[in-house]
Amino acid sequence: MSTTTRARPAALNVTPNATERIRELMAKAPEGTVGVRLSTPKRGCSGLAYSVDYLADASPMDERIETPGGILFVDAGSLLYLIGSTMDWREDDFTAGFVFDNPNAKGMCGCGESFTV
Repeated sequence: MSTTTRARPAALNVTPNATERIRELMAKAPEGTVGVRLSTPKRGCSGLAYSVDYLADASPMDERIETPGGILFVDAGSLLYLIGSTMDWREDDFTAGFVFDNPNAKGMCGCGESFTV
């Protein structure tokens, strides 16, 4: 009996706009940066917030997502809150930032800075 393994889908979908922004961030990253890391620290009115930072030392527990723009690491402790989400980058005349479509979020604060699951 032969077994085949299929590629595991990414835990998080990354849009072309977010990929391009990761590329821009990596182009000006501090020396020693291995990628950017997405985490959901406890913060804000609703409890959790999205945070994207440079990463110099990846944890083997982090989810590693290869994008054409660079490597996106998802914090292992945040992964359950983010599975199935889409990460996008949006800019308009007044704001610019990563935006998340998270099917796990049950609510958001009024300002949109934090969410609850």
